[in-house]
Amino acid sequence: MGEQPDSDDTGAPLRAEQVLGPAGIGVWRWNAPHAELELDRTSARLLGADESRPRLLGRDVRALLHGEDFVRLRSTARLAISEHRSFDVRVRVLSETGQVRRVLLLQLVPGEPTGRYPVQGTAAPGQWPEDWADAPEPPPAPEPRPGHGPDRDPRSRAAELRQIDGLNRSPQPPAPPRRSPARSPLASSPPLLPVPTADMRRSREAFLLDAGMALAEAGTTSEVLRVVSTLSMPGFSPDALAVFGIEGAMLTMVGRHGHEPRDEAPFRMSLDADYPGAEVARTGRPVYLSSPEAYRRRYPTTWPLAEGFDRNSWAFLPLVSAGRTTGTWLAAFREPVRFTSDERAVLSTVARMLAQALERAHTNESERALSLGLRRSMGAGSPAVSGMTVASRYVPTGGGLMVGGDWYDVIDLPEGRFAVVIGDVEGHDVHAASLMAQLRTAVHAYAAEGHHPDAVLARTSRFLSGLDADRFATCVYIEADPATGTLAVARAGHPHPVLRLPDGTCLIRHVDGGLPLGLLPQGEDYPVTTMELRVGEVLLLCTDGLIETGGHDMYSGWARVRDTMSPGPADDLEAMADALIRAVHGPASHQGPGHLTDRREDDIALLLLRRDQVGPESEPPVRQLVLTVGQDQPERIAGVRAELRAILHDWAVEDHVDAALLLASELLANVLVHTDQEATLVAALHGTPGERRLRVEVADQSDEQPHRRTPGEMASSGRGLILLELLADRWGMQPRGQGKCIWFELDEAAGDQA
Repeated sequence: MGEQPDSDDTGAPLRAEQVLGPAGIGVWRWNAPHAELELDRTSARLLGADESRPRLLGRDVRALLHGEDFVRLRSTARLAISEHRSFDVRVRVLSETGQVRRVLLLQLVPGEPTGRYPVQGTAAPGQWPEDWADAPEPPPAPEPRPGHGPDRDPRSRAAELRQIDGLNRSPQPPAPPRRSPARSPLASSPPLLPVPTADMRRSREAFLLDAGMALAEAGTTSEVLRVVSTLSMPGFSPDALAVFGIEGAMLTMVGRHGHEPRDEAPFRMSLDADYPGAEVARTGRPVYLSSPEAYRRRYPTTWPLAEGFDRNSWAFLPLVSAGRTTGTWLAAFREPVRFTSDERAVLSTVARMLAQALERAHTNESERALSLGLRRSMGAGSPAVSGMTVASRYVPTGGGLMVGGDWYDVIDLPEGRFAVVIGDVEGHDVHAASLMAQLRTAVHAYAAEGHHPDAVLARTSRFLSGLDADRFATCVYIEADPATGTLAVARAGHPHPVLRLPDGTCLIRHVDGGLPLGLLPQGEDYPVTTMELRVGEVLLLCTDGLIETGGHDMYSGWARVRDTMSPGPADDLEAMADALIRAVHGPASHQGPGHLTDRREDDIALLLLRRDQVGPESEPPVRQLVLTVGQDQPERIAGVRAELRAILHDWAVEDHVDAALLLASELLANVLVHTDQEATLVAALHGTPGERRLRVEVADQSDEQPHRRTPGEMASSGRGLILLELLADRWGMQPRGQGKCIWFELDEAAGDQA
């Protein structure tokens, strides 16, 4: 690695080896983008690798080291990267026959976690920490090769050799030979004795544990295949791998590794063919072929397919999931393998883990494909509506799906009208996403039939209760007329809309509503609230994910929405939508409540609706409030007072605010008590701060005129007009084509002078 030119695209060459190399200490680093271990000559020599090949893949490193040591090295490297501190690890280097060649002390130094080299360090001869004093004395070691470090202390060298001999000491027969990367012969290597059979079994157990962890972390089919291609089994490692799937009556190629590019031709074969992979898929029993002669003898018809790959042993194992054979795994070996009972047990265990990993990956990919299709069906853009502008956003939850139970829709209606819908199905799984798609279709169909908002929600509720008795959904349905700005709103257990006035004031626009959809199959009642959206006003509809994500409750969540919507003009509705999403998932969301809470615990649907100026511009927009109180809704007067106080939040004179609330309540109560009609209140704020004028109108469709009376001391009514004369700067009554209107005005400047 140190001998490469500076122009090498793998990065700047190491310089430390020029100092540490003569001392017998090697330098290495892990190249994360290429998944390679880069070595200098000293490190390559200490590991027993070919010094002319200074790069090793992960499986090559596994083949050079003891299985338990490799697992420990890998976990320690991850810990060094995550905790950003250095660690020392001792590892046993094995020979081609699986015998301990030497012990190395590796120092792991973390780099940038997201950089090219997240971990690097040094390699030096070391000693195993256990006491091997009873090991027999090894024969004298030959002189070290010149140019590879100074002469070592004979006593230290003897201790190292005695320890290595103890590590290899065992009465068991030699372990089967193992294939490893190209190595350089070392004249100074100590005598090699067989690795104990028990030690090899422990290595394979460690390998299976490591393989299981790696496969469990793989989330897609490509990741599973990449993990399998890097597996290096202790004592025997396949040189080529292939995974076959079953499509109908055909055996197909899912993925392969270890073949030349010319071999990447499409593969399809009938399950009835005389091919070992097809036989395994048919019968569910593995096939082990330890030699080319065995392959040729058992499968003469398909032997020519395997003959050209220069392999000498093959293992075909079934991939079984939930008792069903879903495919075949092929492991091919360049070196002959006898397939002992231990080796077959290792291969069978890996095949079971591989089948489960592929099944999980297939399920995840299917769910993501479904959710992606549902998300695309909602559309990424906002429709063009004359007289109104709509902006929409959808942010999925963090559970792996790209869509949850939230949805929105914009529906074209006859005569230039349109409907906007937003809803939230209980849950964040694929079932919730499926119900969402069906509800969205049902709402669209009922709206297209011409039903009014209350009827649309009632029919949708009955539809949902017939689909799934265990799930419910919340929804807001609005029918909008861009020509007049009139909105007919029906709500089913969903959060209230937010109204942003032209000057940036934000109000929670309380509207009547019913129970969530699906809770009462019969007798649903969803009252309709009529309101007017004036030019420059913005109505926000959202699901609870925008409010509560990040550990917020309804109060603090609404405050976050208000603080994001209020500043600046509302000309760019798309920018306002982006700002609202950033307030939840951006850096600013990690301040205040819930800064340690998961930012993807709920998905978010968002709709913004703005009334635009059509034709010549009129006077600048003002704050305005339009509310209706029915004969059977006297409790709504309290809500009217709350919303009227909200638009007067910055009025200079607090007594004027109290007077306005009292007069408005009195006029509304008079309509409910003395007529059989509903009352409509319109409150408008004109002018600039400090010189503003408040005008409140209460209209009804009754022709009966109010009369001034002189109530007695104990009378409970008759003081309405008297209060108007005392508290209002101006007041009056206007007859209309149908009914009448009583109005009053308050001047902010007059209150300051007083």
